[in-house]
Amino acid sequence: MESVTDSNSMDLKVTELLNEVRLDYSPALTKHVNDTVSAIKDAIDKIPEDFQVTANAAPGFVRDIGADKVEFKFKKPKCIEIGGSYAIQCLAKPEINVDLFIQLPKECFHEKDYLNYRYHAKRCLYLSIIKKHLKCSSLVHKVEWSTLQNEARKPVLVVYPAKELVEIPGFFVRIIPTAKSLFPIKKLNLKRNNIRAVTHGGMPQATPKYNSSILEDMFLEDTAEVIKKTFLGWKELGEASILLKVWARQRSSIYVHDCLNGFLISVILSYLASQNKIDTSMKAMQIFRVTLNFIATAKSWKNGLYFKREGQRGIQQEERVPYKETFPVVIFDPSAPFNMAFRISRIGFVELQDEAALTLRCIEKCRDGGFEEIFMTKIDYAAKYDYCIRLNLKGKSEVHASGFCLDDECWRLYEQKVQSLLNQGLSNRAKLIRVTWRNTLSECSIENGLSKFDREPLLVGVSVGSLEKAFSVVDTGPTAENKDEALKFRKFWGEKAELRRFKDGTIAESTVWESEHWTRHLILKRISEYVLMRHLSLSKENIVHIVDQLDFSLLHGVRDPISFSVSLLEAFDVLSKRLRSDEKKDKDIPLKVSSVHPLDPAFRFTSVFPPKPHPLANDKGDVSRLQKLMPSCIQPLEVLIELEGNGNWPKDEIAIEKTKTACLLQIGESLQNTWGMTCTATEDDVDVFMSGYVFRLKIMHENALSLSERENESEQVKFVSSTDKKLFVRKQHSSMINGLQGRYPLYGPVVRLAKRWVASHLFSACLVEEAIELLVAYLFVKPLPFNAPCSRITGFLRFLRLLSEYDWIFSALVVDIKEDMSPNDEKEISDNFMVIRKGYEENKQNVSPAMFLATNYDKLSEAWTRFSPNLSELKRLGAYARSSANLLTNLILQDQIDSYKWECLLRTPLNNYDAVILLHREKLPYPHRLLFPSELNQGKHVAQGNASKVFQPFMGPGDFKGSSKELKNKLLVNFDPLRCFVGDLEKEFSNMFKVWYDSLGGDAIGVTWERFSSKKRDREEASEEGEDPVDVLKAVGEVGKGFVRSVYSLKSPRLMN
Repeated sequence: MESVTDSNSMDLKVTELLNEVRLDYSPALTKHVNDTVSAIKDAIDKIPEDFQVTANAAPGFVRDIGADKVEFKFKKPKCIEIGGSYAIQCLAKPEINVDLFIQLPKECFHEKDYLNYRYHAKRCLYLSIIKKHLKCSSLVHKVEWSTLQNEARKPVLVVYPAKELVEIPGFFVRIIPTAKSLFPIKKLNLKRNNIRAVTHGGMPQATPKYNSSILEDMFLEDTAEVIKKTFLGWKELGEASILLKVWARQRSSIYVHDCLNGFLISVILSYLASQNKIDTSMKAMQIFRVTLNFIATAKSWKNGLYFKREGQRGIQQEERVPYKETFPVVIFDPSAPFNMAFRISRIGFVELQDEAALTLRCIEKCRDGGFEEIFMTKIDYAAKYDYCIRLNLKGKSEVHASGFCLDDECWRLYEQKVQSLLNQGLSNRAKLIRVTWRNTLSECSIENGLSKFDREPLLVGVSVGSLEKAFSVVDTGPTAENKDEALKFRKFWGEKAELRRFKDGTIAESTVWESEHWTRHLILKRISEYVLMRHLSLSKENIVHIVDQLDFSLLHGVRDPISFSVSLLEAFDVLSKRLRSDEKKDKDIPLKVSSVHPLDPAFRFTSVFPPKPHPLANDKGDVSRLQKLMPSCIQPLEVLIELEGNGNWPKDEIAIEKTKTACLLQIGESLQNTWGMTCTATEDDVDVFMSGYVFRLKIMHENALSLSERENESEQVKFVSSTDKKLFVRKQHSSMINGLQGRYPLYGPVVRLAKRWVASHLFSACLVEEAIELLVAYLFVKPLPFNAPCSRITGFLRFLRLLSEYDWIFSALVVDIKEDMSPNDEKEISDNFMVIRKGYEENKQNVSPAMFLATNYDKLSEAWTRFSPNLSELKRLGAYARSSANLLTNLILQDQIDSYKWECLLRTPLNNYDAVILLHREKLPYPHRLLFPSELNQGKHVAQGNASKVFQPFMGPGDFKGSSKELKNKLLVNFDPLRCFVGDLEKEFSNMFKVWYDSLGGDAIGVTWERFSSKKRDREEASEEGEDPVDVLKAVGEVGKGFVRSVYSLKSPRLMN
């Protein structure tokens, strides 16, 4: 039943999508296109016949491609006709353009102009003359150069009409030259050498790419006609073509010059129709699915796709062999005897098949048939690949040292060179490496040559399969006995190669990339930089590897505090064993400790700042070894204790809590007596000092276990206190996240970046840590249409996009961490969500929870997002996430190396608040966690205060006097003046304003006013009660006296009628 529902929903959404992206071929549009084409024809008609054309029309182009004998007398095109997607009514918005084929006249060419780029030179000169005359037309707004499929030697003209049609903004016409019957086909076969400079050892080499480039122009009209006949009158095929274009455009790694384009989509669909693999009885979505399945799995690709036409001789097997030996992908039609897929690279096709397979998985596994994942999710380099590398090659003459264009263009050859080097250097560390260099610039002037085509950076995407392999410290090469391979290894690696004896006794060549565990993610960067600098003579500044640009936000000094996690887990393990030890149970503690569970995020590697061992928190303090600058505060780490069952527990909630406190006191006393451990107690907590850490013990009543054992509604539910419910949920959450971290080691770093971002933009009160952990968990357990992220920046970008793009109002986010949810569980969650969302229609401003996060242990989304974020907070959160995601995408893909731009991801604009409270940063408990000191030079300065002398974040020389016990008493456990201050503000002014703050160490608090009354009497009453905005802010300064540095008023409260 579920699949039928998904199918129906998918069909509806696909229909809506087609209505949105399909072009309406209205009379107004037809007239606009015809008028533009007529204007172009008129401009061409005005060009004088027999006008002498020389290399001076495009001197730079002719020079750079190395052509000679390029003069000709201008003749008008043999014919001008509309082709491309417009002709078969398959245009997909927003890219609305019309291809206009102009057939180059034979009279302009000599019989041997297929040699040495003469054809390409004359082709460009012909367009240059047309461009010059089009610019004089009053009906033309502007004319620009572009290229055909990023091929610089085949420019095309882009013409923008002077008159614009509102329905199709940005409309233009592409003028594409064709060369029907211009040269004998046999002169352009695969084995022919048509560029005399292409030799090897003095012997001419075949020029298959060059020959195919000319053949493409010769058969462009014929191929277009064959496609047109296939599509004519077949509405569903046209719709399938549009869907495939929308799908491909969302995937920048495949909708590119060496992979897929609109023309090839039409060719593949035509082939499937000719083989009867699709027919007129199918819907568009069925054709779409069949096409993707064919791309992903068809064995036909191995030998090539060969059209069969009635009345035409089929391609013999011996004729196919040269094509398959020359090109990785072959698509061949007897009516157009050349490989239509000659530009597709091997790695481009691998990527295409991978994307097709992932899309089929989306259809099978995702909600609503995967509509969002397939058609609406942007899969660009930044979000798809785990590592992105940008090479800035602007002005690097080595790229075209052998010439701009030989058989292939220099930019394509450089792509292949980089691909080969990184394949060899990264070896099995990388699952896939994708190299693309987009060279076309709309503002380029092709007449002046090709040297400006290096302005865009070359982009490398690296996908990682296994983190164990990717982060390996040693690469093993050939053994010492294999001398030839060992010599090649040493030649490639240079001074990094070393002969090494391994544990199994093998002696082999190797490279070693020594690094601390917390910097292992930089190994790929180090290898890539070394290889590219060594073999391409690139400077380090021209290699931008996107991997560690945000690491600064997680560091404590120069070190990542996650490096202390090993000692933390060792300490917890010792504590756990001591708590469960049998030596002392009967005599000291009435109930045996049955299990011990870690609750704090530090135990599951998701704390932004896991605590560093504190010298005073040891079992036995040594005063003589104390550090000079020692923090006066320490974070406690909560640990959950479960006791053995007993029927004598009281039934009253308060009595239960008192009994638990008594048990904790006895446990603390026992630890102190048996192990000599320091324990401190308050009415609510017992803290244990051990190995540099403070563990805060919590007991969960046995009745809480019934929450997990309950199978159905009819079962008797035992009384469970609210405290125990929270502890139970935290235990379940911690256990699941621990398991997830074990499966995905990169999960922790991504969560830490996400938490840092949320706090930096003052959303600490809106999104609790556990909610952030679940949001990031979703990216790993439900990664489609991607694979699970294997780098922290990629995972962070996907987190930002999830926050900003997910339809929170109409969709629940189900996080199935263990992947064991039954259909009944999913139905229960869906029903719960629908019941809650019924209220949205009645009151769109009061939806709770606005962010519905469901898990196996929380099917009502009560645990983490029940009250926050509310709807307005969620909208604000989404807007900030969208802005940060766009900035991060640009930083990854564009040539940005400025560290300040990266810092902007974590700098929040304080002018977005109505008022701002600045704190004395030297009074923060952990000043080193402050990313950027806040200053404000706008608004009205309404309050200012001096710093208190009572609290210091670090112990001074005078604090070190006394015994170890006295020093420990000076240690402030869980002291956070910011939390206390925010609590006081929310208590005193909750009806007047909302507080926004950074719980991780920010020195600024944002304030947004609630609506004030606009009635005069009410305002006067408010004034009498001291509720004037300025007075309120002055009162805020008084509440935070000693902690508040300044208070600024930026905007007056909005008035409410």
